[in-house]
Amino acid sequence: MSFGRVAIIGLGLLGGSVGLAIREKLPDITTTGYDSDTATRHRARERGLVDTVCDTAAEAVAACDLVILCVPVGAMASAAAEFASALPPHAVVSDVGSSKQSVQDALAMALPDNPIIPAHPVAGTEQSGPDAGFATLFDGRWSILTPPVNAPAQAVTDLTEFWEALGAKVEIMDAQHHDLVLAVTSHIPHLIAYTIVGTASDMEEVTRSEVIKYSAGGFRDFTRIAASDPVMWRDVFLNNREAVLEMLGRFTEDLTALQRAIRSGDGDTLHDLFSRTRDIRRSIIDSGQDDAKPDFGRDH
Repeated sequence: MSFGRVAIIGLGLLGGSVGLAIREKLPDITTTGYDSDTATRHRARERGLVDTVCDTAAEAVAACDLVILCVPVGAMASAAAEFASALPPHAVVSDVGSSKQSVQDALAMALPDNPIIPAHPVAGTEQSGPDAGFATLFDGRWSILTPPVNAPAQAVTDLTEFWEALGAKVEIMDAQHHDLVLAVTSHIPHLIAYTIVGTASDMEEVTRSEVIKYSAGGFRDFTRIAASDPVMWRDVFLNNREAVLEMLGRFTEDLTALQRAIRSGDGDTLHDLFSRTRDIRRSIIDSGQDDAKPDFGRDH
């Protein structure tokens, strides 16, 4: 492993999981960490998320070979500015954000002298904070790297090997293409979940207690997604707005067509759509990205 010292900026679900995964799978790497929240730093020390929790970002990165920013995408520039003067010139800078073009632009501007290789481990839960992380979060999941055209090839190779060592499967992708793909597979589903749960809670004819009491599987699963970190998702939508709006326009057209089929009693159209979507669900299970057990494999 080419990285001997890794600094993690932001010690919530993803930052904590990176630290714990390094400890378990790459024990020869020394880790430092920093979080802007004092209580989070205290809890990170208690849990041992990294070898050393520092009181400043500059202290955390002072001797690192790799720094991973695990902060909301809207905070990347300000977070990088905190440690820019202390960052070693050879250090590779990466992140775990869910939108990539905005991150690439922000980090390139804040840290023009360092190799920037944005990354997105497509893994997570609806939980957040320093107690949410766990070492196996990345096992069998994709980590998408979006290196700019001027990224050193060796640095890309090193970061690929790093994520593979943490259990992830690595894909290389253009940043703009990543943002379009993730708008479909992640961002729009979260937007729909937030909307449906909000609509249900606002209905005057249905009390909130009834919504909670009679939550069937579909609505219950939407509430899981809608419980995700509001700051993180606010920043994702604002920083990937073009791709989200494009996909939201396509979704609106499809939703209108579905509405028309229901109104006109067009059962064939509904059946064809539901058959195609069931095939997609089966493909996700076959690829190992979800569990075919009843109730999504939940323990009760």
